[in-house]
Amino acid sequence: SLPDVDALTEELPNFAEVLEDIRKHLALCVDSNDSIELPPMLLLGEPGIGKTHFARKLAELLGTGCGFVPMSSLTAGWVLSGASSQWKNAKPGKVFDTFLNGDYANPVIVVDELDKASADGQYDPMGALYELLEVNTATRFIDEFAEVPIDASGAVWLATANDAARIPDPLLSRLAVYEIDAPDAEGASRIAASIYSEIRGSHDWGKRFPEALSSSSLEKLAALPPREMRRALQAGFGNAKIAGRSEVQPDDIQDARARKTRIGF
Repeated sequence: SLPDVDALTEELPNFAEVLEDIRKHLALCVDSNDSIELPPMLLLGEPGIGKTHFARKLAELLGTGCGFVPMSSLTAGWVLSGASSQWKNAKPGKVFDTFLNGDYANPVIVVDELDKASADGQYDPMGALYELLEVNTATRFIDEFAEVPIDASGAVWLATANDAARIPDPLLSRLAVYEIDAPDAEGASRIAASIYSEIRGSHDWGKRFPEALSSSSLEKLAALPPREMRRALQAGFGNAKIAGRSEVQPDDIQDARARKTRIGF
């Protein structure tokens, strides 16, 4: 059956365009023996508007497993494609590892902050993507550590970025680009509620808290950018617990951006 795209669209309305295109591709797989086939996608937009959160939710919706590659912390292309076993501390790359440890041949691989990858002069962190984003070459992808060809053509590639100008044109041409706007007030409220449910449901201690935030707490959380919501809410749960309460109150939710370190006199 078709994954519930409508529910995710309602939860994250600012991603409606990309979800509508995903729905069309998924519809072709219904009542067939074909696996999920989605084009490589790039979510382009300002920092903190929920692109990474959406990527996680899409992986959850498709249920085919997920690999996460934070490009801002990478300085070597071998992190994606593996390093030769001849090198010290060599190991398989993220792609091989995701397929090896997953249960499906079409995992979602999130390439987060693609535009923030930085080359160190010897390796290009984006280099492996030229091969991986093309079906013809991805079918014979060889991890440099494992030295065994695998078919990585089934991967669902989802990249995020703030600035398309920092992504090479040949790589950009391999991606379906979607410009994502910040959520409106109603959309931000839905995202906040979703993050609350996600954090609460992923921890054993979460069952001690109510299924939903109070309206006042939800309003305060929704005023934050989606990126900050998760951090603020995680701390909010802790603040409530320290105070001996089983409910997150508005005062438990603090905006980290408002805390500035003073230097000097």
